[in-house]
Amino acid sequence: MVKRAAGALLSAIRIDHGSSRLLATQIVSSIRDIILAGGLRAGDRLPATRTLANDLGVSRTTMVDVFERLTAEGLLEGRTGAGTFVSQSVRIGTPAEETVMDIANAGTEPQAVSAFPSPAPVGSAFIERLPHTIRAFTTALPAVDIFPIAQWTRQSNKHWRERRDVVLGYGDASGFPPLRRAIAAHLRANQGINCQDRQIFITNGAQHAFHIIGSMLLNRGDKVWFENPGAIGAYNALLAAGGEMVPLPIDDQGMMVSEGLRRAPDFRLAFATPLHQQPLGVTMSLERRFALLEAAGAADAWIIEDDYDGEFYYGDHPIPTLKSIDHADRVFYVGTFSKTLFPALRLGYMLVPTAFVERLEHMFAAYLPSAPLNQQAIVAGFMDEGHFATHLRRMRRIYTERYQVLKTCADRELNGLLKLKPTDTGLHTIAHLPDELDESLVADAADEAGITVTPFRRYATAPLTLNGLVLGFSGVPPSDIEAGSRVLANVLDNAFRDSRKAKTVRV
Repeated sequence: MVKRAAGALLSAIRIDHGSSRLLATQIVSSIRDIILAGGLRAGDRLPATRTLANDLGVSRTTMVDVFERLTAEGLLEGRTGAGTFVSQSVRIGTPAEETVMDIANAGTEPQAVSAFPSPAPVGSAFIERLPHTIRAFTTALPAVDIFPIAQWTRQSNKHWRERRDVVLGYGDASGFPPLRRAIAAHLRANQGINCQDRQIFITNGAQHAFHIIGSMLLNRGDKVWFENPGAIGAYNALLAAGGEMVPLPIDDQGMMVSEGLRRAPDFRLAFATPLHQQPLGVTMSLERRFALLEAAGAADAWIIEDDYDGEFYYGDHPIPTLKSIDHADRVFYVGTFSKTLFPALRLGYMLVPTAFVERLEHMFAAYLPSAPLNQQAIVAGFMDEGHFATHLRRMRRIYTERYQVLKTCADRELNGLLKLKPTDTGLHTIAHLPDELDESLVADAADEAGITVTPFRRYATAPLTLNGLVLGFSGVPPSDIEAGSRVLANVLDNAFRDSRKAKTVRV
């Protein structure tokens, strides 16, 4: 068994020593592909790291890193004294071979929809957007206080010295080609996503991308699986595109696919935040990811993966994307520079299934507004010269520090008042409140006191039984987090006092 498994791995793994991708990343992608293609099955034993390192001509340290990353993804599992095996989760989550082939072969031509879907009703169905004032503990804010303005200005000045037809013309409607290339290279090297430049389309932010996808896919009344609680901007965008929203609960493995199959098996589109669920912070399990992909294939449906802050992870390795295991090509992957750089850019992008590339090229060329060319060109240069990667590394370190400050303050100032949930990804975390406190009343009192805490119900797409707050930690310096924690402690103390008084009056 071991020799056969080793032979299969060695015959399939390809290493390009001239590539800019790290050796470990290349090997992780190769082994992942072998497992998901059925070359290694649940329970198969892999060769020892030393054996594979010798066979592949890499260091044992590299192979240990590979195994740790695949174990973190849930594809491998170690057994003390026995070795490393393909996880049993793969058998549970992966469709049978016939189903995999059906999914891969089905839907290569998108199901026809009307050229102009009926507009959605407007008004009270939309959910109010969240506040964005820069103060503790506003969510979804990058650290604009330490953004490298000088470096950005130099890049901007360099762009404006280009030829006038370059800086003052219309440009490619689908996106500035160097930026599309830079994004595709970034996704291949850092997210393990196999994609081509042509699949990348530049948008005016992530919500613009969601609305484009929804308008292209949905006829009025088509069912859309959506997380509850979930991302408000995406909800509004898909509602405006004509979707009939089907809220699905979240558990500790992410979106409950079984509930989706029970409530709307004929869904047309699913929206998910697998890396860091918005807002609860759950990472979708491998089993649940396979289940979602299988459900989409069976229903001839599509999936939007919103990777809104997955670049910011605080562990040793990034969490894999849903798109990286999407071998049936059913996932639209959407990213934004609002979190990685700054919101005023209003730049996002979508990586689309190959079946939609030509259609979107025609749509963008015909009537869709393109993002400002100059901003795209500056970002492209920022990425090509390595400043983007440097900035991400710096931000991961800074956000880790700010999160640690929040944890320390929660232990010191907020202990017993709320229960902070640990996180290893993103720009926010959550805290559960005791049942006796009303999250909305706490949020209102906090706002009057000069801080922003967001109640869970602000993200609700259907009634919730949860009671708690979303706390952003990325957008302000540690001193503001410390001061904000003291203010929040005072707000909660007063809330507890008022609650006890109310109980006494009722008695």
